[in-house]
Amino acid sequence: MTHQKLDISVYREANETIVVLTGEIDLHTAPRLSAAVDAALVDDPVRVVLDMQGVTFCDSRGLGTLVVLARAAARARAVLVLSNLGDFLKRLLAVSGIGEHFVIREPAPDTADGPELGLSDIEETGTDSGQSFGRPESGQEPRR
Repeated sequence: MTHQKLDISVYREANETIVVLTGEIDLHTAPRLSAAVDAALVDDPVRVVLDMQGVTFCDSRGLGTLVVLARAAARARAVLVLSNLGDFLKRLLAVSGIGEHFVIREPAPDTADGPELGLSDIEETGTDSGQSFGRPESGQEPRR
């Protein structure tokens, strides 16, 4: 049985660390994703952005890993942001009922003559509930 791999690239910017994922998040690849995010949190970024445009599959272990990583980020006083979600991942988060607990970065609306969008040209959405996985707990001031 052949297992797909997960390619992980990490880029650091002033206030955030971007983790670009390509492949599958499952039982076999989730530990590598956890290690990459844990390593990113050592540098105390304000945000850890998971660029999920290249993710082709995510199982229940992958979803659980995302929840655990969001909590780890919150403990480190950072925010885990899910970016560039494809339709499959949007449906998976909606059906599982956990999507509203993540901060999700959506690309700005396309313009026909506009330049290509970078990671800074986005809009972040999420809930303000105290149960949000990727936000500091109530009573804690977010880092700036």
